[in-house]
Amino acid sequence: MALLANNWMLGKRRASRGPVFVPAVDISAVSLLQALLPLAEQVICCEKPRRCQRRNAICITRKVKVLSILFEEVRDVGVPSPPSAMLCFRELYVILQKTKYLLEDCSSDVSCVWLIMQTEEISNKFYVLTLDMATALDVLPLRLLDVSDEVKEQIELVHGQARRAKLFIDTSEEQLRRDVLSVLEEFEKEVTPNESKLSKIFDDLHLKNARDCRREIELLEAEMRNQSKLGAYQNVSIINSLVGFMRYCKCVLFGVTDMEFDAELQPSTEDRVSRTESEYAAVIPEDFRCPISLDLMREPVIVSTGQTYDLSSITRWFEEGHSTCPKNGQKLLHTNLIPNHALRSLIIQYCDAHNIPFEKPEKNKKRATLESITSTKAALEAAKMTAAFLVGKLATGPFEVKKQVAYELRLLAKCSTDNRVCIAEAGAIPLLETLLSSQDPKAQENAVTTLLNLSIYEGNKAKIMESGALQPIINVLRNGLSMEARENAAATLFSLSSVDEYKKLIGERPEAIPALVNLLGDGTVRGKRDAVTALFNLSVFPGNVSRVIEAGAVPLLVNVLKDDTSGLTDDAVGVLAVLVRELRGILAISETSAIPLIVNHLRLGSSSAKCKDNCVSVLLSLCCSGSDKIVNSLLRLPSLMPSMYNLLTSGTPRAKKKARSLLRILHSWESSRTPQTILLSEAGNSVTSAH
Repeated sequence: MALLANNWMLGKRRASRGPVFVPAVDISAVSLLQALLPLAEQVICCEKPRRCQRRNAICITRKVKVLSILFEEVRDVGVPSPPSAMLCFRELYVILQKTKYLLEDCSSDVSCVWLIMQTEEISNKFYVLTLDMATALDVLPLRLLDVSDEVKEQIELVHGQARRAKLFIDTSEEQLRRDVLSVLEEFEKEVTPNESKLSKIFDDLHLKNARDCRREIELLEAEMRNQSKLGAYQNVSIINSLVGFMRYCKCVLFGVTDMEFDAELQPSTEDRVSRTESEYAAVIPEDFRCPISLDLMREPVIVSTGQTYDLSSITRWFEEGHSTCPKNGQKLLHTNLIPNHALRSLIIQYCDAHNIPFEKPEKNKKRATLESITSTKAALEAAKMTAAFLVGKLATGPFEVKKQVAYELRLLAKCSTDNRVCIAEAGAIPLLETLLSSQDPKAQENAVTTLLNLSIYEGNKAKIMESGALQPIINVLRNGLSMEARENAAATLFSLSSVDEYKKLIGERPEAIPALVNLLGDGTVRGKRDAVTALFNLSVFPGNVSRVIEAGAVPLLVNVLKDDTSGLTDDAVGVLAVLVRELRGILAISETSAIPLIVNHLRLGSSSAKCKDNCVSVLLSLCCSGSDKIVNSLLRLPSLMPSMYNLLTSGTPRAKKKARSLLRILHSWESSRTPQTILLSEAGNSVTSAH
């Protein structure tokens, strides 16, 4: 079994809680003792572990208490300490710092099950610190120190105990570790663990309810991020398995999560997939996705078969012992990797054109590597069993249970691709669809948010559409019982509309686009963002442009341009740039106050390159319509020409090209004007303004 291999255990623990400070050689005795006393007090006051390493923690803390008495007496006497005593005190200062960090690493803000998995190594750290303490006390000249005989006797006792100390590994902790590993092995073998066995493990871990489990899962996820920062990706895989183990046991032993309790535990938690993942992942072309992780490739590399993969994913593939091409199964002649610079350049251009963040590899490497680590066999099978258990409750339980299960699925679907696949394969989608028409606000909200999270996985989009959930999702968007339900319904439509054929199907539903426009008008900032991005995606299909215009989207999009703080300007201008390609879009935009607002965003240094590209695209299309009124209104804006020339020097290639075309039109129009045409144009503008 992979998890039982000797080399999997922790090589690196958590990111250090702080640097270990080594006192200077010439530090005074007074300064050193003034630093030692509060440090010793911090060690003494450290929270003692409730379950793991309790005996080791108590033993070393007891020794530090005696040392603190020595430090206090030496400080109070005020007699200069001999050099050997100063050497001892400097060494003890370093030892106490390490002891403090180790005790903090065993505190309640660290996963209990993760500590159990490392019981031997952590025990060894306590043992090494105890031996270091004995070594430091070897050079302490007690007879030369002006301290009481009682203190000398206590220090000699501590010294002797430290010198005779032996490695202590709690047999109950070691047995608990073996029990957890045996459950993970059962998951790997696709064997359902015995419930009484799980119950005993959780009793031993002191996890008494679903809230304790939820907290443990959060601590494991935090540890996974810590291990990723340290580059300990094998540990990340192990913790991933433990997370799957905890989620399954939480559902089986304690039932589904209580929403109210969970809100108290994590009041600020966002239970839908982040905007970055849900909105951008859906529009990435297949050729730009890694065949292993299905994520956007940041560092595409070519293997010997000619196939391209993301560096982090193919590296992990090799580390797992594979010697074949993941995509076609061919035997690899070698494991050398060649950077695919051409493809990377195309990906960067695509991300820039579609306003998708593309972090530099050196900045994004650790995060991308963590995301690309696929589930272990144990984690995958645990996810399958958890999904099957929950979907069974969703199918047969009473309404209150179904509502809680929908929330549990919402949390589960937020976490990983494996979970999304397992939930859909367990048959959750049709059951969630029935909850969309519920008159309970929370049940409806949980159901639509779960469908949103599930839709992030490409293969689930077809299942959602085939289940008949599209119209119920639109109904939630129109008449949802909560604003969050409406927002998440809009985000779901965005996700589904990344498939070209679904753009048409969604747009053909008469209520879909008007409902998005309504959300754009009365939604929160997040709701407006969900609406405008969905409208952009749908507008890419030509047949939907007229529907967006008829629904009254243009005035609302222009209103968005008036608020620079909303963060929606880029999205709104992007939609206008699509609508302006048709005559009806030109007419609708020209009837609003869009032109000065767009020119203003060209002038603003805070506007993104993508925003400026779209702004100049809109202006060019408006001018190409041949309307003297539009051209004249543009030329009356003093900031236009400086903005155009600025684009010619610092804009993107696309913006430069459009800026040159727009300037040619404006110069041509201005040079052809006569006094008579100017007067007629101004008279026409006055009449129009009067009306």
